[in-house]
Amino acid sequence: QVQLVESGGGLVQAGGSLRLSCSASERTFSNYALAWFRQAPGKERDFVAAITRSAGRTFYADSVKGRFTISRDNAKNTLYLQMNSLQPDDTAVYYCAARNSGSEVIITVKEGYAYWGQGTQVTVSS
Repeated sequence: QVQLVESGGGLVQAGGSLRLSCSASERTFSNYALAWFRQAPGKERDFVAAITRSAGRTFYADSVKGRFTISRDNAKNTLYLQMNSLQPDDTAVYYCAARNSGSEVIITVKEGYAYWGQGTQVTVSS
């Protein structure tokens, strides 16, 4: 039902920053819990960060904690991921994901999300 479109990816040097956006076409965007996942070539799609529908709770993978910040603007139907201090290991295709949620429970497995964007490439060079 909901369509998600990521943007903001690109090439950045180690130590640099990028801000990813995920635009959703959904009248009831505020009812969705949201998350970012990433997938490097030959690897599984891994959890990065999640945010509840009210933005009252966030959760981060240990690998990005302290460097990445997830946020949302329900009025603009947009999800964000601010990425600072980027490292070569952050290189991956980044996907936004959404799930209908009636609670503030955080889900960190990809199987828990029904809707996905097309992905945006983030490449961090040394």
